[in-house]
Amino acid sequence: MYRALQLVLPRPSGTVRTCVLLALLAATGVAILELVREQTGTSGFFVGLGLALLPVAPLMAAFRWLGRAAPVPWSQLLFCFGWGACTAALIAILANNFATEWIAAATADASAADHLGSVAIAPVVEESAKAAALLLVFTFRRRHFSGPADGFVVAGFTATGFAFTENILYLGNAFVEDLNDRSGVLESVTVATFFVRIVLSPFAHPLFTVLTGLGFGVAAVSARRWRRILPPLLGLALAMGMHALWNGSSQFGEHGFYVVYSCVMVPVFGLLVWLAVRIRRDRLRAVEGELALYAAAGWLGPAEVPALASMPARSLARALARHSGGRAAGRTVARYEADAAALALLRNRARRGGPVRERDFAGRERELLHRLWQSRATAGPALARAAVMEELIPAWFDPLDPEAARTDVPGPRRTDRDRGAPDPVVRRSSPWSSATPAGPASLRPYVLPGGDEVR
Repeated sequence: MYRALQLVLPRPSGTVRTCVLLALLAATGVAILELVREQTGTSGFFVGLGLALLPVAPLMAAFRWLGRAAPVPWSQLLFCFGWGACTAALIAILANNFATEWIAAATADASAADHLGSVAIAPVVEESAKAAALLLVFTFRRRHFSGPADGFVVAGFTATGFAFTENILYLGNAFVEDLNDRSGVLESVTVATFFVRIVLSPFAHPLFTVLTGLGFGVAAVSARRWRRILPPLLGLALAMGMHALWNGSSQFGEHGFYVVYSCVMVPVFGLLVWLAVRIRRDRLRAVEGELALYAAAGWLGPAEVPALASMPARSLARALARHSGGRAAGRTVARYEADAAALALLRNRARRGGPVRERDFAGRERELLHRLWQSRATAGPALARAAVMEELIPAWFDPLDPEAARTDVPGPRRTDRDRGAPDPVVRRSSPWSSATPAGPASLRPYVLPGGDEVR
C-alpha cells in the first residue's frame, strides 16, 4: 500500500519543501521570541540580545573558514542557524519545562527535578533537536554534504544559533535578577553569566553538536549501509554524554565546573581544532589530486590546479577579478572555485564508494563541467595570475601559452591511492590548444570509478 501511494502521490518539489521549512522557521521564530521576552521582560530581552550577539560572528567566521575549501551555500548555513535559534530552541524550552514539571510533580522535590532535568533530560532533548537540522540537510541536500568538513560546518552553525537564543534567556534573566536585587557590578549575576557563557565557553554547544556532525560526515563518504547509520548515532550519543557531563559539572564539588572545563572541555576543544585543520588540509589535497586529472584532459589549465588547491591563491584570484572586472567578475571566480572543488570532491567520493554510492555521478559531473566551462574565460586568467603571484608556479610561466602549459608546469602530485585508479577522462585533444575549442555540448567520454564509460 505504501508503494502504491508513492506512485500516486508525487514527491513534494524543492520549492514546496523550502516554503514549508521557511514557514516553520518563521512560526517558531515568532514563538521563541515571545516566549523569551515573556520570561526575561522587555528590558532583559534587549540586554540579553545585545550581549548574546557578541560571540555569534566569530563562531560563524571560524566554521565558515573550515568550509571554505568547498563552501556550503549560505542559504543552507542560514537555515541551520535559524533552525538552531528558533525551532530547536523552542522544542528544547517546551520539552525541558514539561519534563521538569512532570518530575517535580511525581517526586515532590523541585531541586531534584531541576538537577535531573538538566543532566538527563536537557542533553537528550537539545542534542536531538539540533541533530534534526543535520538530518534534513543530509537527506535533502546530499550534494552539499560531501564529508566530515561539511558535517563540522553545518553542526557548528546549528549549535551557534541554539546557543545564541539560550544566551539571550540566561543573560536576560540575570539582568532582571540584578535589577531586582540592585546588585553592584562586582556582585552582578549578569557579569558572572557573561563571563561563563560568553568568555569561557562560547564553544560549548558547538563542541557538543560537532560530534554529531562528524558522524553524519563519516556517513556521507561511506559505502556500506551500517557505516551510514552507526556513525551519526554514535556521534549523537557522544554529544549527549558531553552535554550531560557539562551540565552536571556543578555537582562534582565546589570546583567541579573548573575541573570539567580544564580537564575535559579544553582538551576536547583542542582536539577538535586540530581535527578541523587537518580535515581542511586533507580536503585541499583531495581537490588538488582530483583536479589534476581534469587538467590533464584539458578541462582546466594546469596553472589553475595549484591555485584552486591554495586558499590564499583563491582569495587573490577573486581580488584580481574584482579589480579588473568589478564585483560580477569576482562572484564569477568565486562560483568557479566552488564548482571546481565540488567536482573534485564528487570524483573523490565516487572513487571511494563506487558508482553505486554516487548514482548521479555522471549527471552531476556534466553539470559542474558545463558551469566551469562557461566561467573559465573570466576565472582561468585570474587563477593563473594568482598562482604566479603566490609562487605556486614559476614566475616566467605564461598561462596563455598552451605549449608552456603542456611542458613546463608539472601537474599536482598524485597520492598512492590515486595510482592505478582509472582516469576520469579519455583524452583526445586539449580544448585550449585547438583553434575552435569544443564546448560543453561535446563532452568527452568519462570513466566512472567502476569502469563504466559515460558519454
